[in-house]
Amino acid sequence: MSVVRLEHLTKVFPGGTTAVDDFTLTVADGEFLVLVGPSGCGKSTVLRMIAGLEDASGGDILVDGEPVTDWAPKERDIAMVFQNYALYPHMTVRQNMGFALKLRHVPKAEADRQVQEIAQLLGLAELLDRKPAALSGGQRQRVAMGRAMVRQPRVFLMDEPLSNLDAKLRVSMRAELSRLHQRYRVTTVYVTHDQVEAMTLGDRIAVIDRGRLQQVGTPEELYRTPANRFVAGFMGSPSMNFATVTLRGRDPVTVTLGGVTFPLPDALARWPGLLPYLGRPVVIGLRPAAFALAGPAPATPALPVVPLGVEALGDEKHLLFGAPRADDTEATGPAGDDGPIAVDEAAASQLWTAKVAAHADVSIGRPALLSFDLGEAHFFDPRTGEAVAAAPAGAPEPVLAAVSGRPGP
Repeated sequence: MSVVRLEHLTKVFPGGTTAVDDFTLTVADGEFLVLVGPSGCGKSTVLRMIAGLEDASGGDILVDGEPVTDWAPKERDIAMVFQNYALYPHMTVRQNMGFALKLRHVPKAEADRQVQEIAQLLGLAELLDRKPAALSGGQRQRVAMGRAMVRQPRVFLMDEPLSNLDAKLRVSMRAELSRLHQRYRVTTVYVTHDQVEAMTLGDRIAVIDRGRLQQVGTPEELYRTPANRFVAGFMGSPSMNFATVTLRGRDPVTVTLGGVTFPLPDALARWPGLLPYLGRPVVIGLRPAAFALAGPAPATPALPVVPLGVEALGDEKHLLFGAPRADDTEATGPAGDDGPIAVDEAAASQLWTAKVAAHADVSIGRPALLSFDLGEAHFFDPRTGEAVAAAPAGAPEPVLAAVSGRPGP
């Protein structure tokens, strides 16, 4: 097990494209750290630089305090599992798994013992004499993992190893990866663009956007206290809903969405950083889980929406609707006819999502009312995207019944 330290790591490709920009991060001994971000954000480039498969344009890579930036890949004692598995097609499972041991001139009897041990652990013992073409995707993935494990490296690197598997197999392989890491506690850096995969696997998650590190923390920290709008929108499925609003008043502070004004009780106690934004634009973020379907005559303010889509998922439903107009503009109001609803591609990307109960009586085109818990809101600077400071964790929570219509304590 080892500590990996990246200091001001930079990668500029020929032509001037900066893939990784001033990237500094420490992976603790025995930690499972996930690098996550959209396609093209630089996460795989970071992994390849750690492995030595890409030369760094600047900065340093240290393993256990020793600079390895200029070392050849084979000198770093780092094992990498690739997205396409990279198995030798002409070799059997046994030969694939034992190839690194052969290169190290490990005695055949000892190499066979190590391969057999790892194969038993991964459920591959009966497949050792097959070639990759005779294996399923999940079996090939386990062979690739086994080949890395028999080396007993200081660090594991995994580049989207589950992306080629079907949904059900990905879930089982995630559980397998977690189990193996708990057993061996080898320092692991895992790359994925799937934030659900990141949340379920990582001890910590590092979020990357356009080559720059945005935030590092536990899955709960990134979900509950995102550092900026990008992290807030990326972590969580469905993603957070955003609108630019103007905060009015002071006791209480209010926001207007869809022509409806909602009180924000104890706003300055809950979000001390909102004080400079009173009377100024600020971005509000609401996760889909903050919504609930309101009755036909709600006792508290509710947002009128016209569902453009309803996704029934068995245990819940997702309502998709147009982003409500903010501030004091007139509400568009729900459509009163049953005609077709058209939405262009640009508008579709801006749709809001609300989670409601599975039994909720909702349908496309039929007006509905939504209450939502503003106590669950997040606020961001409209220019920089940085999160507005909230009260420290453990601060007393105000009663939110007046906002959401839910009973107070």
